[in-house]
Amino acid sequence: MAVQLAQAFLASGSTIATAGPGGALLAYALIGIMIYFLMTSLGELATHNPSSGAFFTYGSRYVEEGFGFALGWNYWYNWAITVAFELVAVQFIMKFWFPEIAGFYWSAIFLAVIFGINAMTVKGFGESEFWFSMIKVVAIIVFIIIGIAMIVKIMLTPDVSVWSNWTKGDAPFVGGLQALVGVAMIAGFSFQGTEMVGVAAGESKDPKKTIPLAIKQIFWRILLFYILCIFIIGTLVSYDNPLLLHAAESENIALSPFTLLYEKAGLAFAAGLMNAVILSAILSAGNSGMYSSTRMLFDMAKEGRAPKWFSKLDTRGVPMNALYATTAVAALCFLTTFIGEQQVFNWLLNMSGMCGFIVWLGIAISHYRFRKGYTAQGFDILPDLKDGDSYC
Repeated sequence: MAVQLAQAFLASGSTIATAGPGGALLAYALIGIMIYFLMTSLGELATHNPSSGAFFTYGSRYVEEGFGFALGWNYWYNWAITVAFELVAVQFIMKFWFPEIAGFYWSAIFLAVIFGINAMTVKGFGESEFWFSMIKVVAIIVFIIIGIAMIVKIMLTPDVSVWSNWTKGDAPFVGGLQALVGVAMIAGFSFQGTEMVGVAAGESKDPKKTIPLAIKQIFWRILLFYILCIFIIGTLVSYDNPLLLHAAESENIALSPFTLLYEKAGLAFAAGLMNAVILSAILSAGNSGMYSSTRMLFDMAKEGRAPKWFSKLDTRGVPMNALYATTAVAALCFLTTFIGEQQVFNWLLNMSGMCGFIVWLGIAISHYRFRKGYTAQGFDILPDLKDGDSYC
C-alpha cells in the first residue's frame, strides 16, 4: 500500500476539489473496501500456494497457461514502468531544493541507489524498506494528530468553523456521479502496491501464519493512511480552495493539501518537511517496485515463461540478470532529457495505472476459479485460515 503514498500526498487535494469532501471520502472508502476484499482473496491464494510469482502461478494453475503468462509479464512491466515513473517524480521533488540542477542527474543518482539496495540480499531490501516505511508512518501519524488538534480547535482560533466545509456550496458531494467515478480512478491508483504481499509470500518463512496477519493489517492501513486523512483534509480545507485543484497538477510541493494544513496550523517549515517525506515515499515506491518486478521476472524464468538467463542467481542469492533487465526499463525516466518532464510523467502514470488494474482483475479471476474448484471438492475454508481471513 505504501508504494503509492507519494501520489496520495498530492492527489488527495485534487479529489476533494473535484468531488467535494463527501465524494472524495466515499470514493476512497469504496475503493478501500474493494481492495480489502481483493487482498483477502490473494491472501487465501498465497496461504494455499506461496509463490514469488504469485500472479502468473495462480493464473496458470486456476485459469489457463496463457492467462498466467500474460499476467506475469504484465506485472513485471507494470512495476518496471512504475520505477521509471517514480524516478521522474524525483526530478520534480528535487527542484524544490536545487532548481538549477538538471533533473536527469537526480534520476541517475536515485536509480543507482535503488539498484544498489536491490543488489544486496533480501535482508538488505527489507531493512531499507523498514526505514522508508517508518518515515511515512510517522509523517502520517503526525499529520493526523495535528489535524485532529485543529478540528477540536487546539491549534485554531475559536471563531474558525471547521465543519462548514461539509455544507459549503455544493458540498459534501460536488459534481455528482461523474465526479465520483473520476476521483475513484485516482483513488485506485493510490492503492496500487497492496498486492505485493502475494509476491513476498514465496520468501516468507511461515506464510500460513504471516500472510493472514499481513492481510488483516491492510484494513487498518486503509483506515489510517487514506480514509482518516481524507476526512481531515476535507474538514479543514474548503473544496473550492484553488490550491487544492492545482495540487496534483503542479510540481510545486507547497500546493500539497498536507502542506496547506501544516501552514494553516502555523508551521512555517511545512513545505520543506513534506518535500522530504514525499521524497522518502518515492524512494520506497521505486525500491519496492524494483524488488517485485525483479522477483517476478526471476520466477517466470524458473518456470520456463521467460528466458532462462533471468533465473541465474549470484553468490548472495540475488537474480542480477533480472535486476539488470528491470533497471533497463526503469531507465525510461531519462526520456525527460529529450521530451518534456510533465509529458513523460503523464505517459508513465497512465501506463502504470492501466497495468495495475489488469493485475487486480487477474487476481479476482484467479481466486474465483480457485474457489470454484476448491468447493467442488467438498471444502470450504482453508484449514490454516479462520472465517474472517477468507473472502466470501
